[in-house]
Amino acid sequence: MMRIAIFDYGAGNLFSLQAALERNGAEVTIIRDMKDLDEYDGLVLPGVGNFDPAIESIEKDASRLEKAIDKGMPVMGICLGMEMLFNRSEEGRLEGLKILDGEVVMLPKSKVKVPHMGWNNLKIRGKSKFLEGVKDDAWVYFVHSYHTVPTSRKLVVATSEYGATVPAVVEKGNLVGVQFHPEKSGDVGGRMIKNFISMCERAKAEKKWR
Repeated sequence: MMRIAIFDYGAGNLFSLQAALERNGAEVTIIRDMKDLDEYDGLVLPGVGNFDPAIESIEKDASRLEKAIDKGMPVMGICLGMEMLFNRSEEGRLEGLKILDGEVVMLPKSKVKVPHMGWNNLKIRGKSKFLEGVKDDAWVYFVHSYHTVPTSRKLVVATSEYGATVPAVVEKGNLVGVQFHPEKSGDVGGRMIKNFISMCERAKAEKKWR
C-alpha cells in the first residue's frame, strides 16, 4: 500500500481528499511540515485556502519539496496546490514556489461568472501518465477564480474552456498539477487518483524515490 502525505495549510477540511485517496488504495497521513517527507511514497498539495497564507505555511519547507521533486517524488498539486508551484499569483503579494515557470491570473470577469463552480469538460492535449484511461471530453469538477499561465505550453496536457483556455492539467515528470478537484469528480477523478497512486508505485519500484 502506498503511503501518501497530504500537506495541510491549516485552511480547511481535507476529509474528501483523504477519503478519495484511501478509497483507491492509499494509506494517507496529513502533515503540517515536510521534515519526514522521505517516509512517504507521494505527496498531495490540496486545493484549500488562499495563496499568501498557503505560501507562508509551506515556504519553510520549500527547499525540501524542491529536492524531493528533483529526486523523483510523485507530487500532485490540486487547484491552489497547483497554483503555488508557479512564480507568482494575482491572488497574493508573495512569490510562489517557482518550481514551474509562469504566473497565475484571474479568470476574465468580463466574460464569465467568477468563481467558476461546476462541471466542465477536458480537452486532452498530450501524453500523460496521470490521464491514462481518461477519455477526451471527460467531465470534471472545478471551483476556482484563478488559472495558471505556464511559460512553456509543453507542460499542459489538458485544457478546459471558461472564458479563456484554462490549463486543466500540467505534468512534468512525476509532478502533476490539476486546476479542478479530482476528489470531487466522480469516476473520472477516481481514475486519475488511481493513476497518481500508480505513479507512486512505479517511482518506488524504479527506486526514483525512497
